[in-house]
Amino acid sequence: MSTIFPDFESFVAALPEEGSLFGLDLGTKTVGVAVSDPRRAIASPIETIIRRKFTLDADRLLELAAGRKVVGFVLGLPVNMDGSEGPRCQATRAFARSLAGRTPLPIGFWDERLSTAAVERMLIAFDTSRKRRDEVVDKLAAAYILQGAIDRISGLRRAAQDAAR
Repeated sequence: MSTIFPDFESFVAALPEEGSLFGLDLGTKTVGVAVSDPRRAIASPIETIIRRKFTLDADRLLELAAGRKVVGFVLGLPVNMDGSEGPRCQATRAFARSLAGRTPLPIGFWDERLSTAAVERMLIAFDTSRKRRDEVVDKLAAAYILQGAIDRISGLRRAAQDAAR
């Protein structure tokens, strides 16, 4: 059973120095999946899982994670624009609790406000067709979420190194 961390700094402290992270963009119909490199510099989209049943979705996630030697999960938390948590946050936290029962890997949350909108704008700017946008938006949103998280991890590490000097 894994640990779900209430704040991002605690999640980061529980991670090993190196190792890939998974980023998840949980939707009602799909789960966008992204992975970082082991040094946590770049997030890359890998798959969009069509949601069926939690056990099947979790099996696929854990299969993907095992193949990439993932050391933790970052779930996008869909916080409202005013900072409050609504039903989508509750669903994400419930998913995290269920996933925690199936893996020993730590689970953290990252504020995903406007991530899908940012990815949609980028895809439109690149003149991507609506059909293609629908195919890739969830996994690209997962990469966007994960990139924000790994950039923060890098900043926390730099701050810790500076404080140690």
